[in-house]
Amino acid sequence: MTIDNNGQDCRQMLATAFKALSDEAVKAGWPEGEVALALADIAEEHVAEIGARVIVEGFNQSQLYAASGRLKFRGEL
Repeated sequence: MTIDNNGQDCRQMLATAFKALSDEAVKAGWPEGEVALALADIAEEHVAEIGARVIVEGFNQSQLYAASGRLKFRGEL
């Protein structure tokens, strides 16, 4: 699969899988609105987890630099 700079291939692949998942849930008897809200909640939780991980990794990285004495302060940049 080719990946372009704006992520359209990834988005297209995920949209297809997302639609299939939604369709399966509706076929299983769940109301379409409930399926949509559940999928939105799951996506929101995933984004929050990724964001938290980035924050923690950034904090840990800055701590490593500080511990090694390589952290530059504003006046040293």
